[in-house]
Amino acid sequence: MFQPKSTKYRKQQKGRNTGNAPRGNSINFGTYGLKATSRGQITSRQIEAARR
Repeated sequence: MFQPKSTKYRKQQKGRNTGNAPRGNSINFGTYGLKATSRGQITSRQIEAARR
């Protein structure tokens, strides 16, 4: 999975997810893509599952 080798601090701040993107929801390359239907965070396991 995608993770950095080392970081300065152990715990990452989460931040806030506000609203959906009005633009940037079209596919630039390839045939298939994932589109978010709601806001929120996704885990690295979900990204890996979508890649396969």
